[in-house]
Amino acid sequence: MKAVVVLGDGMADYPIPELCGKTPLMAASTPAMDWIAKNGRNGLFRTIGPGLSTGSAVANLSVLGYDPAVDYSGRGVLEAASLGISLTEDDLVLRVNLIHIADGKLESHSAGHISNEEAGVLIQDLSARFKAIGIRLFQGLSYRHIAVIKGGDYRLECMEPHDHIGETALERMVRALHPEATSTADLLNRMILESQGMLENHPVNQKRLASGKPPANSLWPWSPGRKPLMRSFKSKYGVSGAVISAVDLIKGIAVNSGMDAIPVKGATGLFDTNYEGKADACLEALKTHDFVYVHVEAPDEAGHDRNLHLKIRCIEDLDRRCIGRILEGLKRGKIDAVVAVLPDHPTPVSTGSHVADPVPVAVWDPRLSPDGVERFDEESAKSGGLGLMEGPAFIKTVLGINE
Repeated sequence: MKAVVVLGDGMADYPIPELCGKTPLMAASTPAMDWIAKNGRNGLFRTIGPGLSTGSAVANLSVLGYDPAVDYSGRGVLEAASLGISLTEDDLVLRVNLIHIADGKLESHSAGHISNEEAGVLIQDLSARFKAIGIRLFQGLSYRHIAVIKGGDYRLECMEPHDHIGETALERMVRALHPEATSTADLLNRMILESQGMLENHPVNQKRLASGKPPANSLWPWSPGRKPLMRSFKSKYGVSGAVISAVDLIKGIAVNSGMDAIPVKGATGLFDTNYEGKADACLEALKTHDFVYVHVEAPDEAGHDRNLHLKIRCIEDLDRRCIGRILEGLKRGKIDAVVAVLPDHPTPVSTGSHVADPVPVAVWDPRLSPDGVERFDEESAKSGGLGLMEGPAFIKTVLGINE
């Protein structure tokens, strides 16, 4: 049987006083997700184990049945794979954000979600400068970019900017975790400080300031790692897979796991993404693939921005414009498929940071009887028949693998 997983990144949350103790999932109108929960089986899934990073890379690898403790070696290398960057075994790879610093504090992890066009100009101008000191920069999507250092040491403490908003930038710069990594840390901190000097009066930022937008006034490196070696998804689970996402991280997981990354025109990774296009691409991919993974970043970005009402809107758009459309397409096409929905991790609007709490899951398998849960949300899932899942239990449930 075919299988579809739809993941709303960062969709889970905590009860919010403004919502009378409800979470955004509870407050949102989600008839499609609720239908999956009511007709399927529900539970909780611990996507981030003890001691692991709370980033989306770890969580999404877990959702796909990989062991992050073994298969994860840095977010940058996954995004580099998506961008087609050729790497060698001694390359240090980091994710690099264009961020906004105000009064010495981290103000925006995305420089106000800078456009691809603006970011392209900035990265191009910065590249020439830093290539001369041994740092290669590669443009990604919006604020998300890649740095590669030949022979760099990965034993570094690098702070994820989205988890440290409001904190002093100088106190969160790169720190060596081993004496031999000191020169690499010094090089990256030099990049941060010199980028600030170059970006302060850059014409792109002058235009952004004039239009009331925050300037992208610093580079910020994080998630250091080296080229990973992952088993293919097909060799692990015996099915062919496709991934639909606007985010280079997720597309990089697809590349490294041997799944097809399917592009969708108008997919942005933000609230204005092409939900319908992702749904249609999913239905089309099911013609040639056994398993399709649809990843939607929008709720996570709203959570990072601490924008409650936007997060609810993103959840509702995901439900109505993507999941509902997939369910209708499956029915219309008489396609037998398991359909599952879940977040990868919570991104509470109260903090704007990822947390490692278990997330709700709902899995509709037409061959199985429902467990009596009526809605899809963090609280309802606790009484579901799937219980608390860990490791590869979720993906095996979706794929019908019984051991």
